[in-house]
Amino acid sequence: MSWTTTLGGHSYRFADLRDLLAKATPLRSGDVLAGVAAASAAERVAAQTVLADLPLAHFLDEAVVPYEDDDVTRLIMDSHDAGAFAPVRSLTVGGFRDWLLSWEADTATLGALAPGLTPEMVAAASKLMRVGDLVAVARKTRVVTGLRTTIGLEGRLATRLQPNHPTDDAVGITASLVDGLLHGAGDAVVGINPATDRPSTVLALLELIDDARRRLDAPIQSCVLTHVTTTLELLEQGAPVDLVFQSVAGTQAANRGFGVTLDQLREAHAAVSELHRGTVGSNVTYFETGQGSALSADAHHDVDEQTLEARAYAVCRAFDPLLVNTVVGFIGPEYLYDGKQILRAGLEDHLCGKLLGVPMGVDVCYTNHAEADADDTDTLLLTLGAAGCAFVITVPGGDDIMLNYQSLSFQDVLQVRQTLGLRPAPEFEAWLGSVGLLDDAGRVPQLVPEPIRALMS
Repeated sequence: MSWTTTLGGHSYRFADLRDLLAKATPLRSGDVLAGVAAASAAERVAAQTVLADLPLAHFLDEAVVPYEDDDVTRLIMDSHDAGAFAPVRSLTVGGFRDWLLSWEADTATLGALAPGLTPEMVAAASKLMRVGDLVAVARKTRVVTGLRTTIGLEGRLATRLQPNHPTDDAVGITASLVDGLLHGAGDAVVGINPATDRPSTVLALLELIDDARRRLDAPIQSCVLTHVTTTLELLEQGAPVDLVFQSVAGTQAANRGFGVTLDQLREAHAAVSELHRGTVGSNVTYFETGQGSALSADAHHDVDEQTLEARAYAVCRAFDPLLVNTVVGFIGPEYLYDGKQILRAGLEDHLCGKLLGVPMGVDVCYTNHAEADADDTDTLLLTLGAAGCAFVITVPGGDDIMLNYQSLSFQDVLQVRQTLGLRPAPEFEAWLGSVGLLDDAGRVPQLVPEPIRALMS
């Protein structure tokens, strides 16, 4: 199926659904690199005009990646809940966008709708939204999960404490861990990106975090962000695995580039679930995604990067995750050129994930060769806080010395919590108070309390 329209005396043709979605996407460098972006602002407006009139139900009839060629497409189509979709089935994409902004679309209604939405539907609606719309709809969309802490509650902003080290040095990692805890970070997860995927190293890191957790009696969950096959190997050795981690993408070919299949994810999810390590919930998976990952693997099928990113969330929601985050500026300016594109992408990802029922966080970050700086990360953090983001990633000083990119510092989250009246996850907040890391006014003290001193020694 193709579409044509006339705008300003010029005729525009869109060959299929992939072409229409790509041309309607707000400008980003990755789509230009892939050769799928609109050639002009006028063509983009023309595509958005056509997209606004497209029935939502059309997305059930035309796949952007063929059903017979792609297991992610099959997952999306085969798991679609027609009953949940029924309330919005008669709407166009533009009508759906307007309905999402209405009073009628409240938190409970949006939660019930999630199983009836496909990634392409929510991506299409987001392409018709401004930044304020993306914030407003996301703010009333809530996804709550739990393991040892409860993530996603209203008025809460959790953090991943990321104590990376370029040589996986235990002393350096412990120093970063202590630094984060002193600033009230770590309620989403203490998550380490290991410098090596060697099983013995990953096991040592898992045991390091688990030992700190038990010594402090802290309600935290740990994760070493190793490949799922390494996690499966360590599970057979009895390793203290709280969360299965894997980077995923929106096409079968892109996931193949990550060396992972849906069957492997099912196996790992089942294995960790059997450990029953949670205290307040049983969500045991953690996924990372990012716009541009499919393009970088030459596995994008001429689909725009934002639509493919939304498709990755369909993979995530199939495994009941505790945490999902987009590393929004990490891949580089080839895919998101500057602070404006990073801001837009982060808010799109956050909204689309939550509308699909995924507990969404964001790594507010950029690489040093991007046209971005700390003012851009401040802006995205503040808007995500207003939008009800589940969690963000924090590193010492905002500078990840292992991955060589700029993220948020522990202090940045303290600032946004104070500015917007946000608090840590409730179980973690109670623990912070019990060990003297949070006063009655919700402030972090300047002196190191005794339990943390003991860990440092």
